[in-house]
Amino acid sequence: VQLQASGGGLVQAGGSLRLSCAASGRTFSSYAMGWFRQAPGKEREFVATIRWSGGSTYYADSVKGRFTISRDNAKNTVYLQMNSLKPEDTAVYYCATRPYGLGYDVPSSYDYWGQGTLVTVSS
Repeated sequence: VQLQASGGGLVQAGGSLRLSCAASGRTFSSYAMGWFRQAPGKEREFVATIRWSGGSTYYADSVKGRFTISRDNAKNTVYLQMNSLKPEDTAVYYCATRPYGLGYDVPSSYDYWGQGTLVTVSS
């Protein structure tokens, strides 16, 4: 299984970015995808998750209403649209995949991880 995250960069507060995660090597219909982030000196934290089949989503309270997770089944790609970015959103963002039924906001539920993409939000 390979996950390739991209789309990070430097943006001013209030701006937008869209992250992408291209997935391969697994039949994803029975899995879900998630985005986590890790700021310097902090633990990795849950951001959002989506099921490949059905598309149900969950978000961390800190990003609800600003971030949107979506997927393109034909391209095996998951997106994270980030709007109204704040300096506290600065982190390395990781995509990951997990089997259904495991806790969606727990890093240990995810068995494969992408390499991470850096998002820096300036004030």
